[in-house]
Amino acid sequence: MERESDAFDALDLQLLAALELAGRAPFSRIAAVLGVSDQTVARRYRGLTAEAGLRVVAVRDAERLGQDQWMLRLRCTPDSSGAIAEALAKRPDTGWIGLASGGTEVACMSRPRSRGDQDDLLLGKLPRTPSIVEIRAQQLLHRFYGGPTGWIGKFSALTDDQIAALRPEVPAASGPARIAPEDEPLVAALERDGRATYPELQRATGRSESAVKRSLAALLASGAVYIDIEYHSEILGYSLAALLWITTSPGALHSVGEALATHDEIAYASATAGPSNIVATAVVRDTGALYAYLSGRLGHLEGVQHVETTPFMRRVKQLTYRMPG
Repeated sequence: MERESDAFDALDLQLLAALELAGRAPFSRIAAVLGVSDQTVARRYRGLTAEAGLRVVAVRDAERLGQDQWMLRLRCTPDSSGAIAEALAKRPDTGWIGLASGGTEVACMSRPRSRGDQDDLLLGKLPRTPSIVEIRAQQLLHRFYGGPTGWIGKFSALTDDQIAALRPEVPAASGPARIAPEDEPLVAALERDGRATYPELQRATGRSESAVKRSLAALLASGAVYIDIEYHSEILGYSLAALLWITTSPGALHSVGEALATHDEIAYASATAGPSNIVATAVVRDTGALYAYLSGRLGHLEGVQHVETTPFMRRVKQLTYRMPG
């Protein structure tokens, strides 16, 4: 994948790729791998934070935790969609919220942490909101791409040797993926700042530094959480994102999903239950590039029967935080 942007250079892209791969790595380690000084990495990091909304955050992996995930499509009256999106963005169990369909639709990923939370949202709050005209909820069944595997990796900004040098050493998991009640303060602190130091995490949790280190290592090893980055794709020259609701023949579901995972344009793809059986997020430079992808590589993919495209007008929330309006 080629990058077309004058906003930043190849080193900035390498830094994004390094943080996507090893978000908690010390700047000194990243600098050594990239062949620059610690001060340069720190300065570039501050610049990307200010200009591209860069944040390093911990994300709960609902699929590994065995928790339900839903893609919600809420058709709203035009004057209410913004307020509904903002209200959803305040919830800790939502992510990837965007305004679409000319401002009449809110698209949202919901990750309820309990059956009670799920029922409260899907059967309680949303149906009682008078400005919501229609609710479509599709359960996510199987992730083909996304989660711990980030989109920046498709730019091939790092060499194989650099990737090997940066890849964090995670001990083998000693049990199933789970977040114990005593780990909740630790995960919450990392959701706010994935690069929080161990002394900072110690203060946030009230636990010893050694206990924090052991708990974090166990959480990462089991896959219960992973460290990811949030940023504005516009800084790379990719200003348009769209949800693709794809219908395939049943026998082609897995092969189409696996193929989508290899496409440069796809940042996320999952099998779903509902009217369509795959939902994917495409990130492209502009409407022309979106048309080229829909009519070209995606349109020619064997097994694809129908595609509904929902471009985002504005993204309201990414992984864990609300984006500025």
